[in-house]
Amino acid sequence: MQFEVKRRVFITLLGGAAAAWPFTARAQQGAMPVIGFLSSRSPGESAGVVTAFRQGLREAGFVEGQNVMIAFRWAEGRYDRLPDLAAELVALPVAVLFTAGGQPSAFAAKAATQTIPVVFSAAIDPDQIGLVASLNRPGGNITGMSIYPSEIAAKCVQLLKELLPAATVIGYLVNPNNPTAVEVYTKEASSAAGALGITIQVLGASTEHDLEEAFASLAKLRADGLVVPAEPFFVSQRERIVTLAARHRVTTIYGSREYVQSGGLMSYGASLRESYRRAAVYVGRVLKGEKPSDLPVIQPTKYDLVLNLKTAKALGLNVPDKLLALADEVIE
Repeated sequence: MQFEVKRRVFITLLGGAAAAWPFTARAQQGAMPVIGFLSSRSPGESAGVVTAFRQGLREAGFVEGQNVMIAFRWAEGRYDRLPDLAAELVALPVAVLFTAGGQPSAFAAKAATQTIPVVFSAAIDPDQIGLVASLNRPGGNITGMSIYPSEIAAKCVQLLKELLPAATVIGYLVNPNNPTAVEVYTKEASSAAGALGITIQVLGASTEHDLEEAFASLAKLRADGLVVPAEPFFVSQRERIVTLAARHRVTTIYGSREYVQSGGLMSYGASLRESYRRAAVYVGRVLKGEKPSDLPVIQPTKYDLVLNLKTAKALGLNVPDKLLALADEVIE
């Protein structure tokens, strides 16, 4: 019996080693290129964008397990883990480092290597925040997708005012652990709000507990509505955020359709899935020999307004015909 237990333990350990061995061996032997996938988000809630990433790789001629391997690293909302995770991927080594979840992971990758090509997805104004030298000529070893220009912050405030014409106070949710986004978004949002006669109340949240407190504070602030940008941690917590908005009956606009698909009221922004897909095509081009410095940063050409009328009804809101006419998608 003792021998049998030891034998089972040995087989279990061997099975774990066998699962890891092909990846390690192939990486060392160079039989397949390895893509490092560094994300500030979490694996479970990122399933849709990972599927889009794999789709883009297929379009570029690469299929995971056939002619390319992918090494995933997830920070799960803890941005302080990103530098170590990036260093792990660089040490494997990887042929290309793809960064997901906005600029926190992109900056971690940029700091980790100046030689391995880096392709980022969903960054805010990458030329203005220092990720690249310029959009047309990125320079260095990094390029990717710009999905959230700062003007989105202003547009979300304007759309919320369209829905709530009498609004005088609006909350704006930010993640203090993403200071670049805080600076860019609050500046644009405050400018737009001032022009509309609205006071912006900035609320910080970087943990689940912080989110609970932020929503609880809205009533004390007498906020008429709330803007939640597509900040990576917030996107990963979208189910919780949408639930909190419903519980506190807060009229909320979000920065991506994923929130509305989870039951949120309204969103305005570019497609996250499309950003991952197109970034993956860039990864494929790099694997074929192109240099990141020769690949211009791609900017989205379309921003969608999505409305959830079922949620609007639950909040007792009448959506103006103007907004309905502008909507690219209406969920009923």
